[in-house]
Amino acid sequence: MKRQVKHTAQEQEQEQISDIKSGTTSAQEFASAEELIRHDADQTVVPPAIAERLARSIEELPKPAPSWWRRLLDR
Repeated sequence: MKRQVKHTAQEQEQEQISDIKSGTTSAQEFASAEELIRHDADQTVVPPAIAERLARSIEELPKPAPSWWRRLLDR
């Protein structure tokens, strides 16, 4: 059985900083594409203008229609 070790974001950041200072970088392996995307998202800073535009766009989306069973029971 493989033992998986999970590091906190702060521990990973400390490792990356020490790698940068020492001039070496280590390759990271990810168990799935989702894990890779989450790691990348944690490392990427979204510009404030884009975050604001995204929030406005989400607010403008129409509310989804209630499900058929909820409409039936709310009568």
